[in-house]
Amino acid sequence: MYYAGVIDRPGSNAEYQLVDERSVGRKPASLDDAAAAALPLTAITAWELLFDRLRIAEGGGEGQTLLVIGAAGGVGSILVQLARRLTKLTVIGTASRPETQDWVQAMGAHHVIDHTRPLAEGLARLGITQVDHVASLTHTDQHYAQLVELLAPQGQLGLIDDPGQIDVMALKRKALSLHWESMFTRPLYRTADMQRQHELLNRVADLVDALEDQGFTTRGRPSKAISPIRSTVPAGAISILAARSRWTSAGRSRRSFGRLLRVASSPAISTTIGRRYRRRPPAPRLSSLRRPGCPARRRRRCWRR
Repeated sequence: MYYAGVIDRPGSNAEYQLVDERSVGRKPASLDDAAAAALPLTAITAWELLFDRLRIAEGGGEGQTLLVIGAAGGVGSILVQLARRLTKLTVIGTASRPETQDWVQAMGAHHVIDHTRPLAEGLARLGITQVDHVASLTHTDQHYAQLVELLAPQGQLGLIDDPGQIDVMALKRKALSLHWESMFTRPLYRTADMQRQHELLNRVADLVDALEDQGFTTRGRPSKAISPIRSTVPAGAISILAARSRWTSAGRSRRSFGRLLRVASSPAISTTIGRRYRRRPPAPRLSSLRRPGCPARRRRRCWRR
């Protein structure tokens, strides 16, 4: 199985985990644990944004255009593949460097433009003046005014990042709609449609396995052919037990935990990869002896440990 978990329960650094079956899917048979662990967070976010928030139907979108801001990132790489493989949208991705532009093109985007230059100019070179849907995955506040200008009347703007401030009144004249995507919403609030994450993870697993069956690879440089879905794996991904050993052998605290990106190799045993962050340790136990001369107002700070 594989899953992304929840953010309201601890346990990321545990060897045994208890998870809600509705947010767990079948791990792709063609991937090892480390490769599969890279998928749930990005795949769920991309799938929900495209199909649930923007409400684009599978096989739909013919004659419509989707602009993906930050298409070379983790979510963007999956979103471009899903949009190209499962819809009839014209997919335009943005990337700023030659290597990331090549990557987005390899993921299946019909066109790639540079988001460090005016977006309208890049689209104009393609003969496009307006887009129907925008998936803004990064720096939304920097591109917001341009996106409002480029969206067709009654268009849709979906985003996953955290812009400081955006003027929603700018959307009114064109009757544009704003859609937030957070993949943790369903498991966090135990929504009635929480089962959908289980279903989409199984669907993603089928797409990945179909990729392997067609002779493509999830490793190294991607093929130029359009594939069902491609997984990217962080370099040096290791199991949770090996990571803990390396972390503590380097003199770091055992109270460091990994991000909630993990995959279970059995119903109970899991591995974790991703960034590490510090977590405040629990308060130590205090003895019943108080230091002499301790002021009453600072009594708690004066207990001997």
